[in-house]
Amino acid sequence: MTGIDAPAKINLALHVTGRRADGFHLIESLVVFTELGDRVSVETSGDDVFRLEGQESQVLAGEDAGNNLVVRARDMLRADAMRSARDLSPVQICLDKRLPVASGIGGGSADAAAALKLLCQHWDYHPGAETLSRIALDLGADVPMCLDGRPLIARGIGEALTPVELGFPLDMVIVNPRVGVSTPKVFHALECRENPPLPKPQGLGDREHFIAWLRQARNDLQPAAQRMVPEISQCLSALETAGARMARMSGSGASCFGLFADAAEALAAAQKLKQDQPDWFIAATKTLTAT
Repeated sequence: MTGIDAPAKINLALHVTGRRADGFHLIESLVVFTELGDRVSVETSGDDVFRLEGQESQVLAGEDAGNNLVVRARDMLRADAMRSARDLSPVQICLDKRLPVASGIGGGSADAAAALKLLCQHWDYHPGAETLSRIALDLGADVPMCLDGRPLIARGIGEALTPVELGFPLDMVIVNPRVGVSTPKVFHALECRENPPLPKPQGLGDREHFIAWLRQARNDLQPAAQRMVPEISQCLSALETAGARMARMSGSGASCFGLFADAAEALAAAQKLKQDQPDWFIAATKTLTAT
């Protein structure tokens, strides 16, 4: 069985800048990906099979597999191939779920992106970047950025991507209080949808300068999510108490991240936080500078 990682997506900053006539919100978000993530594997099978495993899989066990983004990615890629008169063989897909569900770190979107990449390889079917991006966007607004999988700025509804040459990794701790958050509900609860855009990133070659710049950016979804889920404030406070140089919510929550001086400090903070909050999801990790 061949596998591929599905890295967690972290919104270092997320500015909501407007709203389209169709109701979709316009964003500008600085996104990075981490060593921490799920894993998707595939092998040839007599019939299509979808298996779940991993420490975070129980939440999904009772759901209709047909609604899982990995399965939908498989079906949409196969449907595209059929339009080109390609008949793609049945596959068994295994999702090793390591990230909490509905947590603002792109777990499902990353899984779908990984499935698209892996199935293209497995089937030797390569529809082209434009088609693959269209399929990704049809799966969800976060899937195109996860398909890209490198530091970037996402604009529009998440489909307009600009790579960012971040010259260093960031050591961080990701904390989730195990409270699921509905992204549509968070957007609906926004008090303001016309916010200043993301300022031009600075210090891309210097960690200290970059973190100083990042503190001036925002996650415009954070205040609304904190009102809905008070545990988010507890996560942010815990990260700051543990020594994070800055802490912020990722995406629509409830996951939060704290940036630390180095890997040793991040690991020590994660261990202490696990002692204090054994029921939370807590993990030290590092961002990826490139795919």
